[in-house]
Amino acid sequence: MSEHADQSWEDRVAAAWAAFDTYGEERAAEFRAVIDALAGELPPDSPLGLFERACARDSTGHPDQAVPLYRRALDHGLSDVSRYKGRRARIQLASSLRNVGRPQEGVELLTPELHAPSDELDDAVRATLALCLSSLGRDREGLSLVLGALAGHLPRYQRSMANYARLLVEPGPAAGRPAAR
Repeated sequence: MSEHADQSWEDRVAAAWAAFDTYGEERAAEFRAVIDALAGELPPDSPLGLFERACARDSTGHPDQAVPLYRRALDHGLSDVSRYKGRRARIQLASSLRNVGRPQEGVELLTPELHAPSDELDDAVRATLALCLSSLGRDREGLSLVLGALAGHLPRYQRSMANYARLLVEPGPAAGRPAAR
């Protein structure tokens, strides 16, 4: 058992996840066992192993079991091992918190991510944060985040959508109609 995962371990984890859909709900426990066996090759408090175990529980309908595993992975330095996986863990933890009835914790966890260095997970941060906000009855804030994220992907109307998104949460005299360019 090595202290850190090597590329072979990462490849085997990726292969297990690539086969995830072949398990179906009836074999979810079997999938968790595969991930647990892979995580068992690492030290018990390995942030990578904890993260994969959390993901397996989350993906098989057990967010209540995933929450403490995500927290332990983050507490044991997942972000130091992999900034990307650390960010994924925060997104997935926030989603799980929402699913177990604790959306405010999800908001508190993800709000700082809005100011983190940008990467391909930015839109997932905004979408998950929007869901947490909606669960708290803060739909306008959530819609603003989603529209703001969508605006950058549109072939036209980017400025209009970005302005509409902003005006959902910052109403005032400028609440008129943005230009349709």
